[in-house]
Amino acid sequence: MSTAPKFSRWRGWFPVPNRTSGFALKRWVLLEADRLALTGALLTVVFATFMSISTFWTFEMQTLLTDTSTVQTILNTFLSGMILLVSIVVSINSIVLSHDMSSVTNQEDRVQGATQFRRDIGELTEDGENPSDPSSFLRAMSRIISTRAQALTNDLDGVEQKLIEDIEEYAASVSDAAEQLGEVEETSGAEFAVLWKGIGFDYGSHIDRSRTLGSSHDDSLERFDDLIKAFELFATGKEYFKTLYYTREVSQLSRTLLVVALPAILFNASAIIAINGDVLPDGAILGIPPLQTFVAVAFTVSIAPYLVLTAYMLRISTVARLTASGGIFSLK
Repeated sequence: MSTAPKFSRWRGWFPVPNRTSGFALKRWVLLEADRLALTGALLTVVFATFMSISTFWTFEMQTLLTDTSTVQTILNTFLSGMILLVSIVVSINSIVLSHDMSSVTNQEDRVQGATQFRRDIGELTEDGENPSDPSSFLRAMSRIISTRAQALTNDLDGVEQKLIEDIEEYAASVSDAAEQLGEVEETSGAEFAVLWKGIGFDYGSHIDRSRTLGSSHDDSLERFDDLIKAFELFATGKEYFKTLYYTREVSQLSRTLLVVALPAILFNASAIIAINGDVLPDGAILGIPPLQTFVAVAFTVSIAPYLVLTAYMLRISTVARLTASGGIFSLK
């Protein structure tokens, strides 16, 4: 029995391979990794890099740290930068959240729109489903799209053989893509991980292909229109959940940054005072002077808020890029 399913629930913290994407480190870093896990990995890389330099150039680093004021200057820059960074990110968060602070009329329109959207999906399903989360939404749309794609191959009597082959090939490709879209049980890792499956579904090309084939066979035009409607509902739902993701991600970024920034600011200020006061002991620990280890820790802690911002912006910008390259209109 494979041990992969046992570790799949830790995919948000470790790049565990899975059946669909394998060991995709780049995808893990950009999308699937928990942002705190990625921040910790970046902090480890920064600290290890500084300590490696201190190990190979111990004398030069010690001279640089003791005979110049470079360290104090850099730490002072980090201190002012952290305060400015927190202010900017919190302001951005306020702008994003201001979308939720609107008039009663706008709130009513939003609720009615969401209710009508769920009602439209329910009308397309046999059981009248009303999905309220990304997982149930993808499962419902997977069944709808697959069923309507398979219906394209019905009643093709009297149609040219070449067109029949094109329709059957197209229906099979759409059905396979829809089935993969609905395999949300195998999706694990960070929250909104199922959203990444929806991002990879190229509904825009399917809509174009449906219109082309539908115009070639008037008797099947209604079935192609039904499939196009399913694609449009999927696109609307995906954009809605993407909006929810952005709101939640920016909120988490602000909260995490506020939690990380205060200890970093206090430690940075204490480090500046300690270095200026020359209170660190002499000697060496494993061949490295204590001052170098202390400065490595100070630099790593001081850069933590920037690495938190980096971890979150990597995923936000990746989602924005992938969704911008999909749809009916796209930039190549």
